[in-house]
Amino acid sequence: MPAIVIVGAQWGDEGKGKATDLLGDRVEYVVRYQGGNNAGHTVVIGDQKYALHLLPSGILSPSVVPVIGNGVVIDPGVLLQEIKGLNERGINTSKLVISANAHLITPYHRTIDKVTERFLGNNKIGTTGRGIGPAYADKINRIGIRVQDLFDPSILEQKIEAALRDKNQVLTKVFNRKGMEVKQIVDEYLEYADILRPYVTDTSLLLNQALATGKVVLLEGSQGTLLDVDHGTYPFVTSSNPTAGGACAGSGIGPTKITRVIGILKAYTTRVGSGPFPTELFDEDGEALRRIGGEVGVTTGRNRRCGWFDAPIARYATRVNGLTDFFLTKLDVLTGWEKIPVCVAYDIDGTRVEEIPTTQTDFHHAKPIYEYLPGWKEDISKARSLEDLPANARSYVQYLEDISGAPMSAIGVGPGRDETIAVRDLVS
Repeated sequence: MPAIVIVGAQWGDEGKGKATDLLGDRVEYVVRYQGGNNAGHTVVIGDQKYALHLLPSGILSPSVVPVIGNGVVIDPGVLLQEIKGLNERGINTSKLVISANAHLITPYHRTIDKVTERFLGNNKIGTTGRGIGPAYADKINRIGIRVQDLFDPSILEQKIEAALRDKNQVLTKVFNRKGMEVKQIVDEYLEYADILRPYVTDTSLLLNQALATGKVVLLEGSQGTLLDVDHGTYPFVTSSNPTAGGACAGSGIGPTKITRVIGILKAYTTRVGSGPFPTELFDEDGEALRRIGGEVGVTTGRNRRCGWFDAPIARYATRVNGLTDFFLTKLDVLTGWEKIPVCVAYDIDGTRVEEIPTTQTDFHHAKPIYEYLPGWKEDISKARSLEDLPANARSYVQYLEDISGAPMSAIGVGPGRDETIAVRDLVS
């Protein structure tokens, strides 16, 4: 049976949570394969809104086994608070499983993240300050703390002591901050051990056994393609690989098991944090997109930067992820515009460029070249088929499909779970 990957096709915040939740009753396992609590997925079920950060969106489907894979970095305090919050709202979290190989975010990761970002001043990256980057840096430097280390107090203490030797030097001598105590962190993290132990297992083995027995596994990335540390707008990126290739490394599922890669694509474009954004709007249209679309970061509370649809980005996402389908979200937000601009290429120092520029410098200088499509004024939130959409809305969807490189298999016409047009089956 298939392993299906869902990835953000822009700079994140495209609505991956809704797509995952919509597929929840069609799959048996939903896996977060990278990122940490710097991500935020909003899922609306009826009149209830759920903001998820570390937990996979599949946690809201009773039939799904939600999995936090080895590629995720986990702040245990945040995770337990999120579990508690869902339990208090009647959501059963007992099926959750966590990879023993996932790395942990510690207090020194959070502190270093915040002071480093402040130190950068005008050159700041725009991180969430939650310790994600420093935790991944320790993973690569082979001094990280893993979930399994919680169950061996001696190993845990040795690793934290070794990590703090250098980090306390940096905190005290570079940033003029107070050093951190080994015992205080060890004692705090040992308290998590017994609470987390029932959730922890070999998730790679579990998922491969599930696929071998005919189960459907959905792999859910956080952030988006243009925030990928290798393929995004570096250095204004996250610290992991949200692209489809990261799903294999972050879950322990081999690439030959993946049969579908679905890109989540907003009908316009947003991003949070610093970095290039060719179609960004600084006028009334930008404010309208932000207001109507509710474009505020789920995790950070920061206003998202808003702009028109960017076709070169969509084509790039199709290419680097090997996308088989698109799920277009927030089409309803565009209702009311007389004309809707779509960026089809860039002007870079007088030269028309059809694809994302090779260099960071050129991308910063890129100016959008627009085509203008007629808008619509009709309410589309009740549409459940393409035929229900106004002619101009159908034309807009078809145009985006034609210039993006993959078919539109689903279209979001409102925030609710049921406010979706299913064009093609996303599972079979």
